[in-house]
Amino acid sequence: MAASKREPDAEAFGWAQEKNPNAILRMLYSAVEQCADLVVITDEAGKIEYVNPAFEKHTGYSRQEVIGQTPRILKSGEQGPDLYRELWATIRAGDVYRGVLVNRKKSGESFIVEKTITPVRDGEGRVTHFISNDREISERRRLEAALFQAQKMDAIGMLAGGVAHDFNNLLMVISSYAELMQDSIGPEHRLHRNVQEILSAARRAADLTRQLLAFGRKQVQSLRVLDLNASLRDLSKMLPRLMREDIELVLSPQDDLGRVKLDPVQLEQVVMNLAANARDAMPAGGRLTITTRNVELDDDYVHIRTVVPAGRYVMLEVTDTGEGIGPEHLPHIFEPFYTTKEQGKGTGLGLATVYGIVKQSGGFIWVYSERGMGSTFKIYFPRVEQGAARPVSSADVDPASLRGRETVLLVEDENAVRYPACEFLRQCGYTVIEGKDGLHAVEAADKHEGPIDLMITDVVMPGMSGGQLAELLAEKYPAMKVLFVSGYSENVVLRHKIPNNRCNFLQKPFTLKSLGTKIREVLGTAAAAAGARAS
Repeated sequence: MAASKREPDAEAFGWAQEKNPNAILRMLYSAVEQCADLVVITDEAGKIEYVNPAFEKHTGYSRQEVIGQTPRILKSGEQGPDLYRELWATIRAGDVYRGVLVNRKKSGESFIVEKTITPVRDGEGRVTHFISNDREISERRRLEAALFQAQKMDAIGMLAGGVAHDFNNLLMVISSYAELMQDSIGPEHRLHRNVQEILSAARRAADLTRQLLAFGRKQVQSLRVLDLNASLRDLSKMLPRLMREDIELVLSPQDDLGRVKLDPVQLEQVVMNLAANARDAMPAGGRLTITTRNVELDDDYVHIRTVVPAGRYVMLEVTDTGEGIGPEHLPHIFEPFYTTKEQGKGTGLGLATVYGIVKQSGGFIWVYSERGMGSTFKIYFPRVEQGAARPVSSADVDPASLRGRETVLLVEDENAVRYPACEFLRQCGYTVIEGKDGLHAVEAADKHEGPIDLMITDVVMPGMSGGQLAELLAEKYPAMKVLFVSGYSENVVLRHKIPNNRCNFLQKPFTLKSLGTKIREVLGTAAAAAGARAS
């Protein structure tokens, strides 16, 4: 029968120590030598008398280098003198000191430790030595910082989503009536330029709202399988207007590039924001290079860049020859409202928008920059193996063909938003049925004789949501297509269980012409049938 195990009690331990003190000392020495924490023993004056192997491994200093030195060799300069005065006052009073310090290795690399310093007393109670026990927490602090950053982004994203709806409706009213006015007065009218300025201001405000939603990852996406090279060729036609004449634009696409699944509008936001950022970093001119490449990241690369998992990616690389980003700014560049530009020269949303879009799209972004050496942003988008790429250009939907003969049910609870949209659609030739909310739309549909080809409905409305309305009318009009619109963020839209929202969805604020283009995209080949009925 196997003997039962017994835990040694205090009496047994004392007996063993009395009978074989050398064995106990060897055990204690072995325990300290094998301890994973950094152990340093100093005399009363603070001179090092012992360090364990973990100290040598973590700091890069050998025992021979530190014996007789003081722990000041690890001083990083990131703590003020007050901390060290408090530390010495505590341990010299015979108390235990506990704190978090940033130390520096022999290589110059900083590391963070939880430090405990315990005074050692002799038989008469006098302090003769100090034992410092350090536990490295650098990785834990990095994860805590990443979590805090994510929480901060989510909090601001929630704030942005909360104000987006009302703000977007106001912009819709401004831009819609300005569009109708511009179409009616003609380019020769003396007020044409004034109206154009109103439209430009409304679009800039709309871009700002989209940026707020993007960095909070709340923007509704309309995902497509894209050829990144073709998309960049189209964008390169607009980039020279964004840059200056003293900046050279270089495109370096890889042939046979893999496909990615992205929102083309969000891709445009990413490229434009990075290009604008590069432009501002090159006040004396320079070169902006945009590169695409297929990459396959293995475990070795992942070990270096833990933020990107192994796999097959399409990489978008944007490099400038500008002033670069200092090390004090680099950890903060993706934070919302963080900017190094002069007051009034930047909102601090550009790179935060890029970060939010990339993360929402399932991608990863990494930046390398040194002051005076320019900056390189590398974005890794997951490669998709199936699906044909859809070119993103004006040829996708003919913008000149906005006219139609179909019947459209337009449901919008904001009168100031509904009125100009109805006026525009009637000018385009559509038969328009108005509904100021879900219940009113049901009544209007019941009174209408004939088919309804398309319903355009707000998602969030009092009494009945757009999704509920679509389900209710689907029985009577099974062939009716639905286009959902909303100024709310994506999480609000998804809570209302909107079917196919990524395909038939238009984010407010939008222009009337973009509404007309989207209508033709949703109706598709139904236009021919509508024309036949009208004739």
